[in-house]
Amino acid sequence: MNDLLDIADAERLTEDQVHALYRRFVSRSQVSLVGAFGFGHDRVESAEGCWITLRDGRRILDFTGGIGVLNHGHNHPRILAARRNFAEQRRMEVHKNYLSPYVAALSHNLARLLPGDLDVSYFPNSGAEAVEGAVKLAYKYHAGRRGTVLHTDISFHGKLLGAGSLTASPELHFDYPRIPGTDYFGYGDLDSFALALDRHRAIDGGSDVYAVVLEPLSASSLRECSGEFLREVRRLCTEQDIVLVFDEVYTGWGRTGALFHFMHHPGLVPDVVTMSKSFGGGKASIAGYVAREPVFRRAYDNLQDATLHSTTYYGFGEETATALEAVAVAVEDDYPGRARKLGAVLEAGLRDIAVRHPALVASTAGSGALHGVFLKAGPASLDRLVPLLPAALGRDPRLRTKLITGAVIAALYRDHGVLTFFGSNHGLPLIVAPPLVAEEPEAETFLRALDEVLGQGAVRLLGRLAGELAAGRLRP
Repeated sequence: MNDLLDIADAERLTEDQVHALYRRFVSRSQVSLVGAFGFGHDRVESAEGCWITLRDGRRILDFTGGIGVLNHGHNHPRILAARRNFAEQRRMEVHKNYLSPYVAALSHNLARLLPGDLDVSYFPNSGAEAVEGAVKLAYKYHAGRRGTVLHTDISFHGKLLGAGSLTASPELHFDYPRIPGTDYFGYGDLDSFALALDRHRAIDGGSDVYAVVLEPLSASSLRECSGEFLREVRRLCTEQDIVLVFDEVYTGWGRTGALFHFMHHPGLVPDVVTMSKSFGGGKASIAGYVAREPVFRRAYDNLQDATLHSTTYYGFGEETATALEAVAVAVEDDYPGRARKLGAVLEAGLRDIAVRHPALVASTAGSGALHGVFLKAGPASLDRLVPLLPAALGRDPRLRTKLITGAVIAALYRDHGVLTFFGSNHGLPLIVAPPLVAEEPEAETFLRALDEVLGQGAVRLLGRLAGELAAGRLRP
């Protein structure tokens, strides 16, 4: 097997070689999709803070925030040092026969930082796993005697079969099998929530709902539940003994101006909160759910059930050590405060841009360092681009919005070296989510770039996109 590639071989691969290997061994369609944008044809040399350096020396301002992962930015020095020290000391990664000091310390710190009796933690690897673990906990809490879990009509909780069953995003357009007993209610709509509860009354008049899973702020659609709504949901869940799960996989660790978004509402405490993404400091694949002590104790705290929910990499040594440092940085460097400062600049700037470009911008929304720009769908003349697209994309009912937003993303990168992305949920907003290590000058750089790009107008932006499509970048 002398044709195996090592790390040095991988780092020497050219753009064409990477594309060829992806097409053969990963996904032809992924190459075609990413290749439609300039960044699909670039190779990254290094990254630090909110900047990416390409092999040709160009510097790119990363305003994606790693899709929630990079609150700490790329390669934060304290995170690198923690991982380097772990390796140099040859600390043990995983061994279930020993209790981990890193799991113990991380659980302690989360209990100190979260309100109420959110005291008991579990650390899987991804946000979807955290959500599924929370739902399993709720089901076990009721000993299997209840059969319904509720989610919202715009929810995004992950793409596994369980988490996907609770996801109502158009991104999940294929009809996979679902876990039994799911139902939904209108996001932020108390009447809809009350009706959903009424639909699932048990024979004895009690509730058949074992869990309610919702995002206090929907990161993929930039909609936010009101404090009134969240408090009433909390009251009704308490009244009917329903486990209330807040999904803060994206919004946790300061992103919206509070340590977790629900903490904008003092006294509000869910039964379980899930987290992931920036929890690992941009370097570790780690997630978590933290449960109120009575909920966890009743579900799992006995010898028979102590390992009923577990995974091979639960509490992996280097990941939990990294999360310890990531949490410390977020607290000590006041990431919620940094998000509020960035948010003030972004909110004012985006509001001004919306006024300056009414033909393109429908609205803006957001909180802290997480904002979205909703662009208008564009004229019917966009239909002329459909023959240039793969058949599956041409049938997308949201095609016009995707094309205009994609054209803006491509122009931001091509003309200004600014990396962005768009939300996959309802409305398809252009997401504005800088790392929380960004400063006001970076925010102003982004705003100037967006203003100049929108100033080109829809016709020019779409014309340039059409040229790229005609050149075959989106064809497999």
